[in-house]
Amino acid sequence: MQPALYVTLSSQMSLQRRLETIANNVANTSTPGFRREEIKFETLLSQSSTEPVAFASDGASFIKRDAAQVTPTGNPLDMAVEGDAWFAIQTPAGTAYTRDGRMQITAEGELHSIAGYPILDVGGAPLQINPNGGPITIGNDGMVTQDNNQLGAVGLFTIDPQAKLSRFDNSAVIPDLAAIPALDFNRVGVTQGHIEGSNVNPMWEMSQLIMASRHYDMVSNAMNQSDDTMREAIKSLSPTS
Repeated sequence: MQPALYVTLSSQMSLQRRLETIANNVANTSTPGFRREEIKFETLLSQSSTEPVAFASDGASFIKRDAAQVTPTGNPLDMAVEGDAWFAIQTPAGTAYTRDGRMQITAEGELHSIAGYPILDVGGAPLQINPNGGPITIGNDGMVTQDNNQLGAVGLFTIDPQAKLSRFDNSAVIPDLAAIPALDFNRVGVTQGHIEGSNVNPMWEMSQLIMASRHYDMVSNAMNQSDDTMREAIKSLSPTS
């Protein structure tokens, strides 16, 4: 088979993954705390033929950590992170980290994320609230107060910039390096009654989607042309009856 056909096929597979990634970003434009995903492609050289042939890699995905717009809600069970930090939640996959600060109080008095996972304090323990104790107040340092009683503090954690993030659900991530409790509240903090949105720029993503779709079509056309060329060559070289 012609090397060109392999090259176009690798490009088509890479672009398909790119299209799926952009589509997922666009679908989560309105998801609080969502972090958009990008793919880094590399060129792979094959030495199996007489001349080196360059192929497109599958692409390595990574999650962009840029902060998103914070919107006031007036809901005391909403909170947003200030600075480069994350909330911690307890999940079946272990501790995950999120910027989605929408909370709910269970009938048992546990403070959970909107997805139903316990929100953790700086020591990694779930926070307990009196479900009948009235409204809560959350300070800049994450301290939760109810009826003038301090019940504990919502944990804030920093993630190493070199850590690779794996997505958990829509808005949470699991790093491959341990997160560190944030203790400097001049650099990070909590704002009650606010939520952070998605860091997806829908206009930019749509423009990328259009470009990737056009490139995919171009590669498909090139693939068809290569296939047609091979068919014609086989037809021309085959013995006539």
